[in-house]
Amino acid sequence: MNKFKEKITLNPVMTLLILILGTIVLSGFLNLIGFEGTYNKIDIATGEYIVTSESVESLLSLSGIKYIFTSTVSNFTSFTPLSTIIIILMGIGIMEKSGFIKTTFTILTKYCKKYTITFWLVFLSILFNVMGDISYAIMIPLAALMFSYGRRNPILGVVAVYAGLTCGRGISIIFNSVDSEMLKYTLANATNIDLNYNLGTNMFLFIMLVASILVSIIITVITEKISTNNIEKYEFKEERREVRIGKREYRGLIYAIAAGAIYLLVFIYNIIPGLPLSGNLLDYTQNFYIDKLFSHNSFFNSGFVFVVTLFFIILGLFYGIGAKTIKNNNDFSEDLAHSIDGIGRMVILILLGSILINVFKKSNIGTVLTINLGNIISEGNFSGIFLIIALFLISAISTLFLTGSTNKWAILSTMAIPTFMKNSLSPEFAQVIARFGECAVIGLTPLLAYFTIYLSYIEKYNQTENPISLFRTIKYQFVYSLVVGLFLLALLIGWYLIGVPIGIGGTIA
Repeated sequence: MNKFKEKITLNPVMTLLILILGTIVLSGFLNLIGFEGTYNKIDIATGEYIVTSESVESLLSLSGIKYIFTSTVSNFTSFTPLSTIIIILMGIGIMEKSGFIKTTFTILTKYCKKYTITFWLVFLSILFNVMGDISYAIMIPLAALMFSYGRRNPILGVVAVYAGLTCGRGISIIFNSVDSEMLKYTLANATNIDLNYNLGTNMFLFIMLVASILVSIIITVITEKISTNNIEKYEFKEERREVRIGKREYRGLIYAIAAGAIYLLVFIYNIIPGLPLSGNLLDYTQNFYIDKLFSHNSFFNSGFVFVVTLFFIILGLFYGIGAKTIKNNNDFSEDLAHSIDGIGRMVILILLGSILINVFKKSNIGTVLTINLGNIISEGNFSGIFLIIALFLISAISTLFLTGSTNKWAILSTMAIPTFMKNSLSPEFAQVIARFGECAVIGLTPLLAYFTIYLSYIEKYNQTENPISLFRTIKYQFVYSLVVGLFLLALLIGWYLIGVPIGIGGTIA
């Protein structure tokens, strides 16, 4: 029986290839049966509704095959996770090879309990969602290293942090750029019904604060009580030895902290508006501060990956100088490449992931499905708790096939906002429900751009003879998604029944 199971275990590479071929065939079938959807698309500049029809585009055709062949290379080279992870790994590499990570993580894991380490990693993952998708490239490698230096299974660290990043994707204490983009659609739909309706940037604060803390606790408990027993065992090749932190190491830490602090102060000063010679990195064409930081044209958005990498390089370099682990330019150059060695497998997975996302997006399946699901809200005659549940579930199901928060809300908001306002529920509450529905399932879909990074790091630390299948990596996330999803839905219903504000200026009714 075990031999039979081993025979049918698919390598993640083969699974991705099958999903790509399956998408192509499915697009042809859905196009053949005329699967389409119609909705009122809103122009956020004018507030006008435009009747729009979307249909599935067949890739099982000559034009479809041509598109796949002609777009694969350009799509891969412009695929953000590829460039992001390679650049970030340069910074992590020098921090690790110089000894900065070993010293820092040894101190942390020595004096902190494992529950505390897990909680703060998860909580930081949720907070770092304000930075956008770069948080995946930063937190996943660092979590694996922290668990490893703490003599714990690094795969467990990867799974826990990925759960924090995905389950916390729509939970943001700080109003972020995604919230801002979604708010434009929320406000455009709301003002069509009430011209004087206004929304602020702190309107989600209370519910997000509660959700972020409680979800962090839930993920921590699941990690320590369930996942630690379900994930393959990890054996360390070297026997546990006491890592001694001597004068050199402490001197290296002092150098690194001092240099890093100076770098951060200069950087932070340049994102603060209104001070002498400050705010140079902001986009002043935007209104909200968060948009000035993260708009498509801002330096912060386009250059933030390198900003973080340079910060990591400074920490590693100055630690190496202080601890005398970096003695010349050759040491520095070799340390930069340390984490990039042996990432060929990761590159293959990222390539196949980019192809899968590209063909699925081109097929338009996710968009058409979201339109048809969204129409259920406006046509279903829901109200009260049932309306909350309906939007939550529809947002969750849509997210499996259309991962972009703004693209999804551009469709769903045109059905949800009018329905909510007619039922005396606020537009901002509808946006929170949609975001929480997204949190429940986004960690389960390989269509998420950074899923392949998660998959790659599980493979990197896999010590079993057989590769861990793609579906098994999704299975690791299932319990997180189920429990967090049920909790967030219960939180929304409870908040609705109590009737307290969801934030400053944010109401339910």
